[in-house]
Amino acid sequence: MSETIRKEAEKTMTMVKELNDVVLPEPVDAGQIVPLAEADPGVSDEIRRRMDEIDMADTNSIVAFGSGAQTELQEISQSMLDGVRNKDVGPAGDSLRGIVSTIRGFAVSELDVRRKRSWWERLMGRAAPFAKFTARFEQVQGQIDKITDDLLHHEHTLLKDIKSLDLLYEKTLAFYDELALYIAAGEEKLAELDGQVIPAKEAEVQAAPEGDQVMKAQELRDLRAARDDLERRVHDLRLTRQVTMQSLPSIRLVQENDKSLVTKINSTLVNTVPLWETQLAQAVTIQRSTEAAAAVRDANDLTNELLTSNAKNLRESNRVIREEMERGVFDIEAVKQANADLIGTIEESLQIADEGKARRAAAEDELKAMEAELRTTLAAAKARKTGLGDTAGTSVPAQ
Repeated sequence: MSETIRKEAEKTMTMVKELNDVVLPEPVDAGQIVPLAEADPGVSDEIRRRMDEIDMADTNSIVAFGSGAQTELQEISQSMLDGVRNKDVGPAGDSLRGIVSTIRGFAVSELDVRRKRSWWERLMGRAAPFAKFTARFEQVQGQIDKITDDLLHHEHTLLKDIKSLDLLYEKTLAFYDELALYIAAGEEKLAELDGQVIPAKEAEVQAAPEGDQVMKAQELRDLRAARDDLERRVHDLRLTRQVTMQSLPSIRLVQENDKSLVTKINSTLVNTVPLWETQLAQAVTIQRSTEAAAAVRDANDLTNELLTSNAKNLRESNRVIREEMERGVFDIEAVKQANADLIGTIEESLQIADEGKARRAAAEDELKAMEAELRTTLAAAKARKTGLGDTAGTSVPAQ
């Protein structure tokens, strides 16, 4: 491993420690929404400011209520997605497996300077055992240098991802808190409508002249419909806040996986590869001394044991991390349930629409019947009045 890569890896260790020391704030309970009456002055001002965004005469203001809080979070998420699309690197696990395979494929047992070339090897011009070992070592060293360079690249990329996830976590938590303000504002507005605005409107309808009551009653119906829309919007914001709270531990889980992988890569660069190089250097030195045959065997055993242990630990850690990394953000059962609920919602909407259509048709028939009955009654009344005028003093029962 080159000196530049070694220095970069050691420098990265400090960054890894700093990231591990970062303590991210925890979200408050999703059910804890501070009402306006109990809020601090600063919070109450924020709640009132969001209440001012609601215009009961404008349906769009109700539909868009709270949507502006997600703008900055969406920008951060989109920036991270763009970064993922622009990355031209493979999985870090491939590089880790590559270095394990390369080290495992190079056996120190190939070095035996005491063994002399056979007659056949001399005839074929094969190199001496030590020369062959040296050439093999240089080839493997070149492969390891390339892989360690790739690992360093992966490490820097993961560090950037961890910092981006820190920012995403902060923005998500801010969005979570912002939703609490919007929910409190919506609930306060609903209480105001139920306790003041709608009763006042009902009184206004009752006090209006008979000619204006139809229009006033329609205004009251529109107000109640807008109130129901606002209630549904507040409910949606509550659901969004709950989902947002669930996404926070997901972000932290991804962070922890990335941190674990960075730590493993850094350990490979700082410990495993130098240890392997050191062991090889020791093996070469020991092999040059015929008096240290036992020490050579011990060094080889130790090297193999270290490599096997590190490779085993690396493989196990990589498997666990990769399994968690490859796990879907949403479980299939949740997706199926959401799909079933969506289908049920659509079917229920169609059923309600059909029922409404049937009720309107029935109402239309009833209106026609009432109109016909009214016309008949009016005609009968008119006929009776006419009969009384023409045949005064004569009592003729109405037919």
